[in-house]
Amino acid sequence: MDNKPSSSKPKPTEQKYPYIHRDISWLSFNYRVLQEAKDASVPLLEQIKFLAIYSSNLDEFFRVRVGNLKNLVRLGKKTQKELDFQPRQVLRQVLSIVNKQQIEFSNIFENQIIPELKKHNISLLRRLDLNEEQRAYVEDYFKDNMLPFVQPVLMVPDMIRIFLNNAALYLTIVLKPMGKPAAKEQYAVVKIPSDHLPRFIQLPSAYNKYHIIMLDDIVRHNVSILFPGYDILDTYSIKLTRDAELYIEDEFSGDLIEKIKNSLSKRDVGSASRLVYDKEMPKSLLAFLQTMFELEPLDLLPEGRYHNNFDFFKFPDFGLKHLKYNPLPPLKYNALENVNDFFEALRNKDHLLIFPYQRYESVIRFFEEASKDPYVTHIKLIQYRVAKESRIMEALMEAVEAGKNVSVFIEVKARFDEEANLEWGEKLQKAGVRVHYSFPGLKVHSKLGLVRRMENGQARLYTYLSTGNFNEDTAKIYSDVGFFTTDKSLTKEVASIFTYLETAQKPDIHFDHLLVGQFNLRDRLKALIEHEIINAQKGKPAKIILKINSLQDKEMIDYLYKASQAGVEIKLIVRGICCLVPGIKGVSDNIEIISIVDRFLEHARIFYFHHSGEDLLYLSSADWMVRNLSYRVETTFPIHDVSIKKEILNIINLQLNDNVKARIIDANHSNKYRKNNHYLVIRSQTESYYYLKRREETNIDV
Repeated sequence: MDNKPSSSKPKPTEQKYPYIHRDISWLSFNYRVLQEAKDASVPLLEQIKFLAIYSSNLDEFFRVRVGNLKNLVRLGKKTQKELDFQPRQVLRQVLSIVNKQQIEFSNIFENQIIPELKKHNISLLRRLDLNEEQRAYVEDYFKDNMLPFVQPVLMVPDMIRIFLNNAALYLTIVLKPMGKPAAKEQYAVVKIPSDHLPRFIQLPSAYNKYHIIMLDDIVRHNVSILFPGYDILDTYSIKLTRDAELYIEDEFSGDLIEKIKNSLSKRDVGSASRLVYDKEMPKSLLAFLQTMFELEPLDLLPEGRYHNNFDFFKFPDFGLKHLKYNPLPPLKYNALENVNDFFEALRNKDHLLIFPYQRYESVIRFFEEASKDPYVTHIKLIQYRVAKESRIMEALMEAVEAGKNVSVFIEVKARFDEEANLEWGEKLQKAGVRVHYSFPGLKVHSKLGLVRRMENGQARLYTYLSTGNFNEDTAKIYSDVGFFTTDKSLTKEVASIFTYLETAQKPDIHFDHLLVGQFNLRDRLKALIEHEIINAQKGKPAKIILKINSLQDKEMIDYLYKASQAGVEIKLIVRGICCLVPGIKGVSDNIEIISIVDRFLEHARIFYFHHSGEDLLYLSSADWMVRNLSYRVETTFPIHDVSIKKEILNIINLQLNDNVKARIIDANHSNKYRKNNHYLVIRSQTESYYYLKRREETNIDV
């Protein structure tokens, strides 16, 4: 493979500007998720779901980012000299922030969620709350369903070595031999089998009452059965999170696929990145566990009585639909779904789809039609994260049976999807699909599909470019943008990207229209910002609007600071990490940043530049992070169609005017809700849905 162009590397900054550390900024984003859990305007069962999302996010953060920080601390000062931050200082700050958030999490759950549940006759009971019938039910349930999985073990120092599975739930037991009050306390551990059984168990209840108990408390109620001859003094829950990094990003030799398979088998036995424990646990037991599992003080994180709160995803709803969001059923896109000749519809005009407001059916149909169309000769696709059950993947395998040349590039380094992607790769290969796998040291993050079709003796290319993955599941909950075109200037360059991925040879053509990571993406973005700077310095209109998930690349942040200093009007919508500090006089006072967290995950990347009145608009797979701009193959593509451009800008303006779910990003991580004096309440996700609904029903511009 060719060496990466030097332009793909970020250059050292000339001036010292202020930045927020990415991990601190990420915690601020996750707090915005927690805000949704305590927002009384959010339906109750959806608030519980946001508790789950917050917890799931935090678990991955500890497995990856905190694990990385601890490794940097262990490497010592010599290695840390190369860094622009102090790992130990950041780690302490991270743990301090998380501790405060955990206190708030417990307060939200115990003092807000549980009382609200009771108002709707839903009671989450502990073992001491059970009536006689419920106690009998819990005891029978334990004997019939749980005994094979609980794995009780006495913990004896220097004799029995206990291994805790990653993210599994355990109860630590404080106990003494019966009849020996002077005996020394002993400790044991029991697994809570939430990996085999539901976390929430419905109990016998009176009519119109809903009583449930957590699996943890069923184990607590029955733990004495597991230790005959002992008095149970108390129980405390724990969970160990292990480092999840594969450490293969920079390997340039050997069998990458085999290395990933080997690393995956070791992921759940990685070093400890945190021990989560019940904050009521006595210091003596905590010290024992720290010694038993060879933990450092920075590995210890107190929480409430329960852990693995991502299990709240499975909290029973009892059919109470009024405690959930009102449904927003995805809209049909009639221009592609209600046509007999699908490819003719694609030839006639470009098409824009905005998910999850519009159905994903058109994307699926693109591949299903191609698989059975006798004039289609080639189908190509990049797979980053794919649905467990995928009609698109099935269509590709059927296309091979129909005699078509099908090629799929699979990025097997997509974190936590490595195993699923390898499985799909093997399945596709068995079906006859030509599968190409990751480059060592480089991720492929572009979202591209390409179809070659013979028409009147000539080959025509059809392409689909997107900000999101080919994933039918996430298309229902991620806010993304997809684009169909037969524009030769774009399809030719998309074909060159596939040639590069399939051959690892640098394309012969220059990318004049697409902005592609590893080739021209960083330099073109800098040039676009520079154009606005020059215009602002001349007193001409200059404006930049960026909608991205993460903003971390310091070189690009510096360009935005310089643009602000030149007088460029800059508006940013950043969902997650944002290392730029807005509102600093003389540095960033022309930069406004908001973040929107609502029922759908904001995932689209949209770049707007005034560009001397040309109104350049790009959609992209790339965030503005070092990894995206320097170490990934990303694709940013222009929108030329005036009506499509207007539709995207209308959606962006709804977001910029959101006064319900938008938070202000500032240096203090205050996450204040953005309010304005607009006479209408504007909740951008809801407004976007109805904007598109009106467009589809009236077929006129609104």
